[in-house]
Amino acid sequence: MGWWEVNADTLARSRFVVSPLDEALACLKLLHAGVAGHPGERAWLDTHRPAHLRRMAADPVAALLVDAGLGRGWNADFLTPTPVEGLGFEEGVARIRATRPDEARADLTVCLGGPLPAVLDRDDLPERAAALLTEVWTQAVRPDWDRRRRVLEADVVARTARVSRGGWAAVLDDLRPGTRWLGDNRLQINLNPYPPRELSGAELILAPITPQRHGWVAWEEPERYAVIYPCAGTLADDGARHVPAALGALLGPARAAVLTLLGTPMSTSQLVGVTGQALGSVGRHLRVLLDAGLVERRRAGRSVLYSRTPAGEVLVEAGAGAPGAGLASGP
Repeated sequence: MGWWEVNADTLARSRFVVSPLDEALACLKLLHAGVAGHPGERAWLDTHRPAHLRRMAADPVAALLVDAGLGRGWNADFLTPTPVEGLGFEEGVARIRATRPDEARADLTVCLGGPLPAVLDRDDLPERAAALLTEVWTQAVRPDWDRRRRVLEADVVARTARVSRGGWAAVLDDLRPGTRWLGDNRLQINLNPYPPRELSGAELILAPITPQRHGWVAWEEPERYAVIYPCAGTLADDGARHVPAALGALLGPARAAVLTLLGTPMSTSQLVGVTGQALGSVGRHLRVLLDAGLVERRRAGRSVLYSRTPAGEVLVEAGAGAPGAGLASGP
């Protein structure tokens, strides 16, 4: 297995980053694989994958580039630069475009584990990769980026709150399949037999993405290492719509949706982004749930986070287990 030695100094410099480029990269991997992690992803694939497949059929070089660099067990390093806080998509993809052609070819050779096919022995690979990612961003990601960003930010806030409650080990232990905190300053990053890396003094960056079946690690030695991980499935799957019918009948579907989501601590603005409800409506639901003792609130930095109380947990579990409990409908 591959693992990193992460000491206290590195953990002190660790931070979460929302990266538009990594969201686009994850969506490109999802388009390439064509395997959805939940019904929302299936609907997205049904909408956008036909155009992607036509694009790949019309450009065999780009198709082979994606298959070699993102479709196997190891990503080409030049395609997955480490996230940088505050970097927009255009600035991020410019880093890929600026890759030296010989570096791109060398990275693909590593991915393939053998000679580079003649069709990929060319100097325009970074530009082709940047153009393809720009197309994915423009057509399939940017139209709903505001909502995606709010979902990712909600995940960051929830995990940051978890750090304050249980420490970094609790958060690092379940970022993505294959990632596990081993103790003794060791973070398992995958199940591959790679030699360990010592991250003393480096930055450890954690970047969520919405596609649920994807994630990877990246680094720029010795300064920066990153784990790109799927955000909480409840958030990515628009959990507000998956409300037990019995709970919806008791509280009303919209209020029940808020209570259902609060198994993960969230702020008012994040609930607005995930549920699609108006700010005033979410605020009223939270006041009612607070007065009923079903949720509680506490401050985490500049944010006020809401989460279910034990009474709220019992109510949600009882609603889910009620005879005939299905999905609530309605606004």
